[in-house]
Amino acid sequence: MRREDGPALGVESGSVDSRALIIEDEKNLVALLRGYLEREGFEVAEAADGEAGIEIARRLEPDVVVLDWMLPRMDGLEVLRELRRFSEAYVIMLTARAEEGDKIVGLSAGADDYLTKPFSPGELVARVRAMLRRPRAGTPGPQEEERIFRSGGLEIDPDRRLVRLAGEEVALTALEFDLLLALVSRPGFVFVRRRLLERVWGEDYFGDDHVVDVHIANLRKKLDASEREAGNRYIRTVRGVGYKFEAR
Repeated sequence: MRREDGPALGVESGSVDSRALIIEDEKNLVALLRGYLEREGFEVAEAADGEAGIEIARRLEPDVVVLDWMLPRMDGLEVLRELRRFSEAYVIMLTARAEEGDKIVGLSAGADDYLTKPFSPGELVARVRAMLRRPRAGTPGPQEEERIFRSGGLEIDPDRRLVRLAGEEVALTALEFDLLLALVSRPGFVFVRRRLLERVWGEDYFGDDHVVDVHIANLRKKLDASEREAGNRYIRTVRGVGYKFEAR
């Protein structure tokens, strides 16, 4: 699972170190995206249907997957759910479906980001860069000193990137962990969506602000699974403004 192998290197310098898999049946779009990604230093593989994409993902262990929603043999949502059984690669979904509900379904199934066709290949590359700058799940940070945040039954270890609730480890994605860490960095402070996007997705992210809502909902569900009502107890919605962490 590539997110646990350590930080991605060479994406912006042009050296081939990161792997991208494009699962898309539009040949012209694949050729365009391949060109952009290869210029950024990626080793690029491609698949024209979902089943082939899964097979290649198992073998290649990509850092990022560009996944179309509408595919032959298996639709993109099925592919995404299968990918999440064995891979922690960052996933950007591509689709002509612009409805808000479709975005929520895709993000809830495990996608990290979502682009509606038509889009600029440069925008996709910018989003890939922003994702790869984030630490991967399970990747420790600098070991200067032990820094463990505790609040009630919640324990967060930023260096080891671990979260425990009531003594049980909570499995979070890299993005969910970074969201939680951003919120606990200033307990009681209300973060507007745009500020969370800048801190977690990067300042060059220019997608839909409401992607934050979906990932906050996923984070709450995972906390709820460990301790009843914990997710809503720690992460509060300030209606019309944003979110805050309430220390216990």
